[in-house]
Amino acid sequence: MPQRPTALPPLTALSAPLLTWSDTSPHSDDFDDVYFSREGGLEETEHVFLNTNRLPERFAAWESTRAFVIGETGFGTGLNMLCAWACFEQHAPAGARLHLLSTEKYPLDRTSLERALRAWPSLAGYSQVLCEQWPASVSGVHRLHLSDRVTLDLHYGDTTERLALLDGQVDAWFLDGFAPSKNPQMWQPELFEAMAARSRPGATFATFTCAGIVKRGLKAAGFTWKKVPGCGRKREILAGMIETPPVDKRREATPWFTPPAPLKTQHVAVIGAGIAGCSVAAALARRGIKVSVIEREAPGAGGSGNRQGALYVKLAADTNHQSRFYLSGLLYSQRWLSQLKAPSLWQPCGVVQLATNAKEAKRQQRFSEQHALPEAVVSPLTQGLSEAAGVTIDAQHALFYPQAGWVRPKALCEHLLQSPNITLTQGEVTSLNREHEHWQLQLADGRTLNADHVVIASAHYANTFTQTAFAPLQQVRGQVSEVPLPAGVKGPERVVCAGGYVSPAFEGVLTFGASFVPNNDSTEVTDTDHQRNIEELRQTLPALVAELETAFESTGAQLTPQALEGRASVRAASPDKTPYAGPVPDACAWQSAYAVLGKDASRVPDVAGEHYPGLWISTAHGSRGLSSAPLCAEVIASRLCDDPMPLEAPLVDHLHAGRRIISAIIRGQ
Repeated sequence: MPQRPTALPPLTALSAPLLTWSDTSPHSDDFDDVYFSREGGLEETEHVFLNTNRLPERFAAWESTRAFVIGETGFGTGLNMLCAWACFEQHAPAGARLHLLSTEKYPLDRTSLERALRAWPSLAGYSQVLCEQWPASVSGVHRLHLSDRVTLDLHYGDTTERLALLDGQVDAWFLDGFAPSKNPQMWQPELFEAMAARSRPGATFATFTCAGIVKRGLKAAGFTWKKVPGCGRKREILAGMIETPPVDKRREATPWFTPPAPLKTQHVAVIGAGIAGCSVAAALARRGIKVSVIEREAPGAGGSGNRQGALYVKLAADTNHQSRFYLSGLLYSQRWLSQLKAPSLWQPCGVVQLATNAKEAKRQQRFSEQHALPEAVVSPLTQGLSEAAGVTIDAQHALFYPQAGWVRPKALCEHLLQSPNITLTQGEVTSLNREHEHWQLQLADGRTLNADHVVIASAHYANTFTQTAFAPLQQVRGQVSEVPLPAGVKGPERVVCAGGYVSPAFEGVLTFGASFVPNNDSTEVTDTDHQRNIEELRQTLPALVAELETAFESTGAQLTPQALEGRASVRAASPDKTPYAGPVPDACAWQSAYAVLGKDASRVPDVAGEHYPGLWISTAHGSRGLSSAPLCAEVIASRLCDDPMPLEAPLVDHLHAGRRIISAIIRGQ
């Protein structure tokens, strides 16, 4: 039987460590061990992890287009990772990239992190960047862009569990963590096996400890090791490498999701300039890749063109893969938007998600009880709802997302394209053809464009190409309504969501909506949808609508559809409401290779899934594209550039458009 894929552990908040401080030096009360030596800590890190892994010389000689990847077991205060970043900046060529990934089961809170890192003034510039992006203590993968060339993935949770879920390969390991005698639960054979499975051929490691359990575990997993001179109080340390890592058996149960082999990546064409396409273009441009964006109208002309859009998610009470992805997407988008250094593009004012009926209130209560996530992410509101939202609320229960808010989607799209590596071409792509090692894009006006890779990010048009016709997409019409706020009517101070949403007023205009009309591709603004939006707003915030009506009546007017402005667009949704993000499968090849699943779903063929070389897709973001598209862009850019993935392997697979092919075969469709 094929090995079952590693299951995702429960979504949870992680406990902060119990610390005793000596000035800026933390001591773990849980493990009775120090995080670093106050005297000589920098020298120890440089000797044990940087020099023993030969990082200065390897960085200086790095010419690959992919990132050099360092993996660490136990982030702690981040000292090792910051030193590696500083070493990279000192020695690596200008075009090189560094990818850091580290596990941590007991993340420090930001205040403790800042205090600990004050011990190293020489790293102050690096520490500040890290602390500004420090994520909440939620299990999962948290991607931080430390600079245009350096990325850090924090894998929060048990180290062995996290490495088993890692989708990526490592060039050098920092085998750190509290001493085996203090933390025996970590230093188990499964840890070394997971390290070996995630190593590239020739990957090196270094570790402070020479304990027998470590030497035996490394050898059994396939690493060679030797004792080398230590530093300071430690006479000897361990170093070594793995020449030939073991075959990764995770794909035995899902061979169809085996990623395509990396290809040359110099020029990428992106079809579509909405949030999905622009975020992909920006992610690739940050990696130094030339990108051509082809848009039939203008950036943000479709579903990404509204005056305001809500950055929010609706998480399932019983967490599933979709909900896990959307939470990761929300947290990533919050950091990503903050890094743009363009406060006019978005406002992290917070989102109040109302329960307007007893059923929704019960669902929210169950969600809060089961997950108890940090208040910085989401918390229940049962009192003071009106004060929290800045507008009178009749509901008795809500969820509050303090760091979410609203975005100017069209302006964001335009901003993301302002990179010297990105060019924008107006035109409509009518067909795609693979010619030798390039894609040829045929435009409606007769022009052609060649590229190494193509990313299709054209919303509900994404399945109009021969290669993507297998992917079902539903057209969903959505209309937003806009009304100038009358004098004396303030409107909400935070985004308020229920059946629809209403944002704080922007430039004196209140935006609310949006209507939801499946299987409708009309973009005509209608009075019918305006009336729907008014009634939805009345159900959500009846006091606000009453204020608006009174203000209108005082001027001899009425709050009717005719008094509103608006905009309608068409969004794309998949049948299961999860986006499609990743390589495009060859549907005919999959249907042939995996036909046996239709008779017996347990008979998994030992055949890797075939994909169109260099063809990718990001679509079906529905009404939550601000929370999903930026992270999906990182999924595509990471796979295309052979970097570690920003999500756990099961979630990356969950986004794969080929899931529809496999489910159809199994159901006999």
